Amino acid sequence: MEDLPEALLAEIVLRITRTSDLNSLSLVSKRLYIIDSSQRSAIRFGCDSFPAREALASLCSRFPNLSKVEIDYAGFEVGLLKTETEVGLRFLLGKCKSLERLCLEYVHGLNDNDIIVLSESCLNLKSISLWLTPTRHDDLDGDGFRTAFTDNSLKALALNCPMLEAVELTFAGCVHTYPSEIGFTQKGLVVLIQSCLIRVLVLNGANFFDGEGMMTLSSASLLETLELVDCREVTDAGLHFIARTPCLINLTLRLCKHVTDVGVAELVHSRKLESLIIECCRRVSEQAVLGAGRSVQYSVETASPGELKRMYPMIPG
Repeated sequence: MEDLPEALLAEIVLRITRTSDLNSLSLVSKRLYIIDSSQRSAIRFGCDSFPAREALASLCSRFPNLSKVEIDYAGFEVGLLKTETEVGLRFLLGKCKSLERLCLEYVHGLNDNDIIVLSESCLNLKSISLWLTPTRHDDLDGDGFRTAFTDNSLKALALNCPMLEAVELTFAGCVHTYPSEIGFTQKGLVVLIQSCLIRVLVLNGANFFDGEGMMTLSSASLLETLELVDCREVTDAGLHFIARTPCLINLTLRLCKHVTDVGVAELVHSRKLESLIIECCRRVSEQAVLGAGRSVQYSVETASPGELKRMYPMIPG
């Protein structure tokens, strides 16, 4: 194998998709190790990677051409990714100039500065997924709990990431009666939607998103896919605007308690949707969704809010 041309070896490595196979292959020779390091485009960093900071630093240094990074701490109460200069997430991922897709699932110890610096470094970012839960902030009034990021993060993405087209925001453990527990506001989200050419938007537990936000979406010229989960302020009035979103073809509504047959009728009349999924929207009847899209899925049941937000029982350290 050592006699094979570099281009042929690179093509062989490129055709291997399983991470375990790539890891084994890279141990065969230094030549294959170098080829794999230069070509690896995606990594997933989970709860089993300890110590977290050192592991992430090693991976980002080894794979300089990463386009997708997923950091998943679902179910773990951790704060291992510190934000000091030269060691935090902003520094490590800032090395990944080719980064296009980033997923942070319940990673604690971060703040707006991480997203701001990241947005300035990763100008090719196309997709971001943030799964957030409130944490203690001693500098806040009231109960002192809030998700890590605020509108400053959204504004930074809007300003620095013009290629951003897919956004997923999931909020777990945020009490509806304490809206300040979510650091984002509808105003910040609107700025992001109006500044970037968003094609896919997923909001899960976004208590701040209401009819005004839905009205903004009606003018989102490239929005094709919208998923709203456990969004308490979404109503029939909001669906009136959504039905007028010019390019919307895929709509999913889960656990939207205030949506009724009246709102769904707007979708039926628009005749735009290719796919409509409605789950556990108890005030919507199966009869009402008929004809609302080429493909319609209706169910009075869905996964629990905890399962939809991937909030598993905390495992003691």
